[in-house]
Amino acid sequence: MATYCLTVTRLRLALGQGARRMHVAAALNAKAKVSMSRFEPTSHINYEKLQANVDIVRKRLNRPLTLSEKIVYGHLEDPHGQEIDRGRTYLRLRPDRVAMQDATAQMAMLQFISSGLPKVAVPSTIHCDHLIEAQTGGAQDLKRAKDINKEVYNFLASAGAKYGVGFWKPGSGIIHQIILENYAYPGVMLIGTDSHTPNGGGLGCICIGVGGADAVDVMANIPWELKCPKVIGVKLTGALSGWTSPKDVILKVAGILTVKGGTGAIVEYYGPGVDSISCTGMATICNMGAEIGATTSVFPYNHRMKTYLEKTGRGEIAALADEFKDVLVPDADCEYDQVIEINLSELKPHINGPFTPDLCHPVSEIGKTATEAGWPLEVKVGLIGSCTNSSYEDMGRSASLAKQALDHGLKCKAAFTVTPGSEQIRATIERDGYSKILSDVGGVVLANACGPCIGQWDRKDIKKGDKNTIVTSYNRNFTGRNDANPATHAFVTSPEIVTAMAIAGRLDFNPETDFLTAANGEKFKLLPPTGDELPARDFDPGENTYQHPPPDGSGLRVDVNPESNRLQLLEPFDKWSGGDLEDLQVLIKVKGKCTTDHISAAGPWLKFRGHLDNISNNMLIGAVNLENGAVNKIKNQLTGEYGGVPDVARHYKKSGVSWIVVGDENYGEGSSREHAALEPRHLGGRVILVKSFARIHETNLKKQGMLPLTFANAADYEKVRPDDKITIVGLKELTPGKPLTAVIKHLDGSTESVTLNHSFNETQIEWFQAGSALNRMKMMQ
Repeated sequence: MATYCLTVTRLRLALGQGARRMHVAAALNAKAKVSMSRFEPTSHINYEKLQANVDIVRKRLNRPLTLSEKIVYGHLEDPHGQEIDRGRTYLRLRPDRVAMQDATAQMAMLQFISSGLPKVAVPSTIHCDHLIEAQTGGAQDLKRAKDINKEVYNFLASAGAKYGVGFWKPGSGIIHQIILENYAYPGVMLIGTDSHTPNGGGLGCICIGVGGADAVDVMANIPWELKCPKVIGVKLTGALSGWTSPKDVILKVAGILTVKGGTGAIVEYYGPGVDSISCTGMATICNMGAEIGATTSVFPYNHRMKTYLEKTGRGEIAALADEFKDVLVPDADCEYDQVIEINLSELKPHINGPFTPDLCHPVSEIGKTATEAGWPLEVKVGLIGSCTNSSYEDMGRSASLAKQALDHGLKCKAAFTVTPGSEQIRATIERDGYSKILSDVGGVVLANACGPCIGQWDRKDIKKGDKNTIVTSYNRNFTGRNDANPATHAFVTSPEIVTAMAIAGRLDFNPETDFLTAANGEKFKLLPPTGDELPARDFDPGENTYQHPPPDGSGLRVDVNPESNRLQLLEPFDKWSGGDLEDLQVLIKVKGKCTTDHISAAGPWLKFRGHLDNISNNMLIGAVNLENGAVNKIKNQLTGEYGGVPDVARHYKKSGVSWIVVGDENYGEGSSREHAALEPRHLGGRVILVKSFARIHETNLKKQGMLPLTFANAADYEKVRPDDKITIVGLKELTPGKPLTAVIKHLDGSTESVTLNHSFNETQIEWFQAGSALNRMKMMQ
């Protein structure tokens, strides 16, 4: 068999008005080995090795494998000896690459610097997308962000140069869109320091969101551990048509599984309906899979992915994927732990919210439901874009509706914003006229960045506390997430439905049945949206926004000003004392939903993501205190006075009092931000005790030397009082699978004992004993 090596390189070519396009060069060498040098030192993905590992594991397990299992087990460090039991054992994996967005990259790179290692061991990139606040428009907002965040951008650029990490400058676009356009390909395993990293599953990848400490492990050439995921199969039949979009698939799945139904599992889509969804549509579905707690989501390789690869300059990879397609699709008769079936031909447009992404409503019913619930029916703002829905197809379908409104003399009744997912998307929709149409209908085109989706929105049309409704094509709609206003009712839906509702200005507008009134007084209905999956011409890459690291950065310096309020070098956390954790003061007993937004808010706090002490001033300020129903108001048990959560925690730490947080179900759902674990550790916390955890947050806590524990009996949550002290017994004998005991001491002198569970394995126990995973890494050097 002839053998060859594919070297994939992005080159700057002078085309027309100086535009650039992707170029793929093939060179003969070893067949099935793809050498990806797109903007960074060469890395290798060997399909033959992937196939060989899959064959080894399939023979050992003696059963057909799902696609998820093929890619995950294909990246095992030891396919011959690794114990594999879905939902129970921990896998040691070798991911192919790492991606970090700028808000989490700061702490990840600070931790990598602390490790003392000279260079990253796998291809890694930093993407500047989180620190750009939406105010007036793309160009102005980008210019302002570059000025305000200059210190942070310089740190990330210089750290990337020194340690061999590619740097995508502010304005380049959202991390997940950049990955899809440049780095994702079928069969790759990538970890990213953002919870919506699973976006890459739309291109047949296993892409998993993690905390920065996990990224450091992979960059340090340490095997990455993941609890062997269960696999939820979603069988798709029929075909999408009319007003129904890919977003409606995941909105429906979220309604079925809820925000914690996917925890510990990979969601794998299959069936004849898959072929009716574009590659970027599949990415939309995988992206929002984070909202059901899934480890990641994935689609099987098909002709839609092949077309996307070819259109983004990776045709040779597509050809190779065709040759190795058997390892990029599930085996016949493979078994799933749970199966959901959705007939796309019967699926109707949906809208989810408010305040949680799993509260699912058909668009046809949202008006009636909102009226009964007292939700505002006037749509104040419609927002399209974000990492979930900012593809060329999304923008084209939205523009087709805007064009109909303009043709009838209408503009949006609601304010309307448009966020391109990348510089490539921005340049292409501008060239092809979509931007003008969306602007003409009343839209404001924002910077190629996360913007309002993560709370980077300087909203001026309402005051805090004003009850109002917004509709977005985003993925997450927790209380106050987009605009820091807890009274904002945020709904997530497709960009097409957002556009239609923005034109009508009403939440109860159903474009399938309702009429609009044209400027001349005539009634008309919007025709179903249309739009090309990919541009007829090549993509226009726009501005060159990438900085490649030098071959040798060892002589470069990365300076952090000790007086900076944005950046702070890390000090090691203290080691475990060797005994039980005694008389931990309950800092706060949290009531109800407590996401990472509640634990470590984003928005204006993003500027402190590189300074642990400053960012810790937002710890748990959004959590509801069970004692009084208030946020950021807890009783200091040493003084008897009430204060903010971070203030009381600092007082306890200064007084030598360690503390514990008690929480509810699915604690820590949402973002991958490890600051939600770093801050409690920094301010003297030792234990987080809850009914259940979200996956990423539980791992992040372990990485920082915290004890994430769960009640063996969830009802025991009721036994803890806000003024209790708790002793954790059994830590000297801490072993995998062995429960611990909590002795709860009440102020009246009485005590109660309850059983606690944990999910620590042997390696993670070593992290706890060393004080953190980073401490353990340095001990092993």
